[in-house]
Amino acid sequence: MTETVSPLAPSERLSVLARMTPARLAAEAEALLPELGEIEVLQSRSGLVMLPMRDTVMGTDFHLGEVLVSEAHIRLPGGVQGYGMITGHDLERAMAMAVIDAGFAAGIGGARLPAAVAEEAARQAAEDRETLREIEATRVNMETF
Repeated sequence: MTETVSPLAPSERLSVLARMTPARLAAEAEALLPELGEIEVLQSRSGLVMLPMRDTVMGTDFHLGEVLVSEAHIRLPGGVQGYGMITGHDLERAMAMAVIDAGFAAGIGGARLPAAVAEEAARQAAEDRETLREIEATRVNMETF
């Protein structure tokens, strides 16, 4: 098996997949399933994890609180593994994310899979820019009062 080259690093790719719409995530995973072979589920669970934050003034890390997450860890024939974790209680989305991650690791999905993730990354970046633009429009310069 050869590894499909992705325009994103694996951690960036997982971040994009975690924010992908549920319908698109499921569709991409469903398209991969026939090519993956038998999937062994190593872990599929929901639980609480601590949310780390950084105090920007002091430069120290602290835990803001707990966040509910769902995670899935799978193994394909040949030992290739996939992982997915999303916020909230949605084991199906976490499993879909793990299937796509395993597809990347196994080099399955050809050019279609990296293109779909790159397209989604571009959509999310545009959405983030628009959100920041809207936030910036509400900024008040206190020195002008």
